[in-house]
Amino acid sequence: MRSTLAALALGLFPQIAVSQDIAGEFDYYVLSLSWSPNWCTIEGDARGSTQCDEDEDFGWIMHGLWPQYERGYPEYCDTDFRKPSRRQTRDMADIMGTDGLAFYQWNKHGVCSGLSSEDYYALARKAYERIQIPTAFAKLQDQVSLPASLIEEAFVQDNPEMEPDGITITCRSGYIQEARICLTRDLEFRTCSADVVRDCTLDDALFDPVR
Repeated sequence: MRSTLAALALGLFPQIAVSQDIAGEFDYYVLSLSWSPNWCTIEGDARGSTQCDEDEDFGWIMHGLWPQYERGYPEYCDTDFRKPSRRQTRDMADIMGTDGLAFYQWNKHGVCSGLSSEDYYALARKAYERIQIPTAFAKLQDQVSLPASLIEEAFVQDNPEMEPDGITITCRSGYIQEARICLTRDLEFRTCSADVVRDCTLDDALFDPVR
């Protein structure tokens, strides 16, 4: 016991890692949009998420607005701002699917924005509304398989200021997962840094229709 205490005093045991990320210090944002029907098939149905209820018709929802470095990203930053109220998170469910996701995204990413929860959610909604969501896939009646590149092309076509290297499409378990769009701190389109670009290369990615 004494040797353990002595070792601690001498600093011989590794210290618990503490985040060095500072709220408000980052380079740009990544707006992550998730195709809700696919998430429900992969995970949400098993969780019993209200996002996947039969009376919901979510398509592209906002997974999150993430502060990003040119390499890497901050998370769980210290902040002096209070946590969002239940009303605030509930009011974000129309574009985020659930209030639980809204709280989680604030707790992990929003705290690094340097903004209050109210201002962060307002900015996130503005970013979401900044994007012209492709409507073509909302008309699907049955599951299809398609090249993931078609999703990127649809976003670029409907958002003329967006460049192909300013968006990346991800897949999970053979399904289209997310469209991640890179924006400046002023929410202008920009190119993504190398560690954000993880384009799905599947030619037969699954895409479920809106429920």
